[in-house]
Amino acid sequence: MQVWNVIYDPLDFPDSLYRSALPLVDQTAQSKISKFYRREDACRSLIGNLLPRVLLKKRGVAKDAMTFAATETGKPYCTTPLDPPLAFNVTHDEGAIAMAFGTGVDVMKLKIPPRTTFTQFVDIVDSQLTVREKNIVLADVPEEEAIRRFYWIWTLKEAYTKALGIGLGFDFRRIEYDVLEEKVTIDGELARGWQFLKFEVPQSGHKYVGVAAKFIGGRGTSISDLSEGCLVCYDAVSFVNRAIEEMS
Repeated sequence: MQVWNVIYDPLDFPDSLYRSALPLVDQTAQSKISKFYRREDACRSLIGNLLPRVLLKKRGVAKDAMTFAATETGKPYCTTPLDPPLAFNVTHDEGAIAMAFGTGVDVMKLKIPPRTTFTQFVDIVDSQLTVREKNIVLADVPEEEAIRRFYWIWTLKEAYTKALGIGLGFDFRRIEYDVLEEKVTIDGELARGWQFLKFEVPQSGHKYVGVAAKFIGGRGTSISDLSEGCLVCYDAVSFVNRAIEEMS
């Protein structure tokens, strides 16, 4: 499993680069991207659309032959004939845009909303955490560690539901990730056959954590760090320039 991550800083991303790269995606994607009110949101969406296209180009697919669709729940997939077929998932949070192949992925910045204490923050999402998870994140540990624990839990839940292709509406309390014992249960039963890969992305003094989730079959559950070399990182300007060079 491989995860591509692009670090985006709106202050370093020229408007001319956005305009040059927009024609690389199809008209439907261009229309959707152009509807964003804030340019930084449009840029994140553009980069997210470029990620699978750069991968397809790497596999020898011509730009005009790239086709995509989405399930009823909004999960995107590639309809370009490939052997093996290509499934992907794209996610973003602030300055990080990540893509994983054939699996679900989520990434989040290690921070809480301004003017909010960590306890207040946990209270806001209380309905999405199990009792065990709340005890773990509200334990007597430094706040930095508590925030890290929370986002490991949250990104795993998101990655799991994205891998299922369920999207919104899945009760997160059905999923429990015990970050101390490294155990994942669904409806109280071990998540057998699932592989969860954790990764961290440092950026401009801040950090992002993420999880990729994939069903691989079998009786066991695997929770481990994404192996070295499987997390590919780009800065946004370099990545988009690469896309323009390879796909124009």
